[in-house]
Amino acid sequence: MTGEVIAAVHARMSEAGLDALVLRPSPDLRYVAGHDASGFLVLVPGLPPGFASDAAEAAALIPASASRVGVDAQMRAHELFVLRVDADLVLASAVLDPLRMRKRPAEVAAIERAAAAADRVLAAARTLSWFGATEEGMAGRLRAEAGDAGHVSVVVAAGENTARPRHAPSGRVINPGDAVTVRVTARSGGYHAHAARAFFVAEPPEDFEALYAVLLSAHDAAAEAVRPGATAAEVDAAAWTVLDESGYGPHVTRGTGQGVGLEPREGPWLTAADRTVLTAGMTMTIEPAIHVPDLYGARLGDVVECTGTGGRTMNQAPHTLHVLDP
Repeated sequence: MTGEVIAAVHARMSEAGLDALVLRPSPDLRYVAGHDASGFLVLVPGLPPGFASDAAEAAALIPASASRVGVDAQMRAHELFVLRVDADLVLASAVLDPLRMRKRPAEVAAIERAAAAADRVLAAARTLSWFGATEEGMAGRLRAEAGDAGHVSVVVAAGENTARPRHAPSGRVINPGDAVTVRVTARSGGYHAHAARAFFVAEPPEDFEALYAVLLSAHDAAAEAVRPGATAAEVDAAAWTVLDESGYGPHVTRGTGQGVGLEPREGPWLTAADRTVLTAGMTMTIEPAIHVPDLYGARLGDVVECTGTGGRTMNQAPHTLHVLDP
């Protein structure tokens, strides 16, 4: 926990008219404390942080005069009852989300290490033999190749399963002529990063290379749109314009990506509805995808940092459409 973070939280609390903020073990508590912590943290403007082992102790740290209190979004119902707060309750995320979106240098460094771990998985994917293996088998093998299975998760989809946006690896056997999608989520120091790449085994399905060329253009357009002053919606629109004008619009689920940090998915949300203005220090996944029902799909994802001069891609895995050995 640093004085800089506490001061920033207190300032946001004052702006929101909060008399106290109560956090339980959660990403919000980790952000404020700077590490995983048990128990509760109570913040009151003008007072040092208060720590409590349970909700009852936390209740005693809330000023009796408090009329507006922020509570952790992951607060459990019985904990709220124990707090016995006679005040208006609001979600602590209203105060903390804007702070968490803008990463400090140490946070950016942790996300970059996670992105490098994801890149190692994708590099391993290019060296393995895929023919005859199953999606489940290859996902497990790639986790093992990462050398840190507890901090890496891998999703593999092949053939018609690449057309399913939320596919989980199955016993489907991978054959020559299959499109393959590999999606990786990695974690380092409590911070997350994603990466996704499209491949094919031996030879591409019909028109798959044309689909991928459109996807790559959409990805690059979104990444180039990341800059201070742009909105999350404008980044989404940059990708959507390419995808829609190519004719693939009906096969695209709107939403180009989202923020990434202490949680795999957090704000800002790269959707048409999110008007969040990007600032230096924000990190987000640019991850457009096309899914043609019953045929194939592809996804291309990287973590991009908004810097003072524009977007900086953290992942280094090549964007070329790679042929996997049969």
